[in-house]
Amino acid sequence: MTDTVSELAKRGRELSPDDRNRLVDLLLESLAVTPLTDVEAAWEVEIERRLAAYDRGEMQAIDAEEVFAKARQIAA
Repeated sequence: MTDTVSELAKRGRELSPDDRNRLVDLLLESLAVTPLTDVEAAWEVEIERRLAAYDRGEMQAIDAEEVFAKARQIAA
């Protein structure tokens, strides 16, 4: 690591866990080829929320065939 990167890493470790998480998110976002739109970012949050609810057993999965059948029924 360069001296600058080492210094930033050292300073980063002094941050609170929440601030470190925020910093990591900001750094990862800066690596993205195209930034997320507001809609895409909202979907990312929603996906994480739903997966967490599923993992906790608060939500059940629905078979894709059932979802598609219902969508065809609504579209008809």
